[in-house]
Amino acid sequence: MISCTSRHRAGVLLLSMAVLPVAEASLNTAQIVASAASQNCISWRVSGICYWLFCTKFSCKVRTSVKVSHYIPEVVVSTYTAPGGNPWREMSAVSSTAGGPENAISKGIAGLSAGGGNPADMKVQGERRSSIRFKYADATGHPATTLIGGMVPGYSCESPVTPFVPYFLSTLDSIAWRTGLPESLYPEALIPGKREIGSQEEENMWGNVYPRSGFVTQTDDDKAAAVVAQRVADIITRTGEPHVYQPVKAGKKDGYWPPDPVEENTGTRNHKWQRLTPSVSTSCAVFPDGEHEAAETGNEVYWQ
Repeated sequence: MISCTSRHRAGVLLLSMAVLPVAEASLNTAQIVASAASQNCISWRVSGICYWLFCTKFSCKVRTSVKVSHYIPEVVVSTYTAPGGNPWREMSAVSSTAGGPENAISKGIAGLSAGGGNPADMKVQGERRSSIRFKYADATGHPATTLIGGMVPGYSCESPVTPFVPYFLSTLDSIAWRTGLPESLYPEALIPGKREIGSQEEENMWGNVYPRSGFVTQTDDDKAAAVVAQRVADIITRTGEPHVYQPVKAGKKDGYWPPDPVEENTGTRNHKWQRLTPSVSTSCAVFPDGEHEAAETGNEVYWQ
């Protein structure tokens, strides 16, 4: 985000991702707040000077102000393989409670009970191993967003996000999240090379952004979790998407320039990710960002 006066602020979206064993549930709010104090992730800097023209009937004056840019920890995105498996301890109850409507929807449509799991992990003798994985996902307001955003009036950016508020729960978006409809019919999902994280040419293609569902074709579980997290960020930073969610979007005003919607392969122009599990990273990056250890249970948490 970018700020240009002592009264107006702006910034860039910063996301978190976490991956943790459900049984341990070792990621808590205090750890997430502490992880946000990373200068590498916040990247506060003076990025320019703004000139303001003030005119009356009799004269005009030009005033200047400092322009600052930095990232704000706005959303924690958790991905997990089983219902209620959110590794963020304090928010796992929200994920579990939201599983009730998902079961009701699934039973009403297909007469089936919703469940999780990865076909890719099911090895059957004499058969090929599947590369299809399914992930649940939650996007929750970062508990430190109000601490970092607006911390120094006029020289830090405010965030439109409310801490601990769920902005996306895949269990409430059950139909689109499990069927991939209507996005499976979009050009982005049908045309190779469109909306891909990484690229085939550079041999670092992690997966497709579309359709933005819980199913991913990826043999690496860490990369599958990252693709799902990217899809969630893609949804919530836009309005009017065919999903059940609350948009994370701030309006422009004088001296305040919020980031554009999250988009892959654009560098750090509109977002960065910080990994929170299986171990907390002190730096931020965008996907694809190399090889990483995957959580044993497939449950990941990131912040953006």
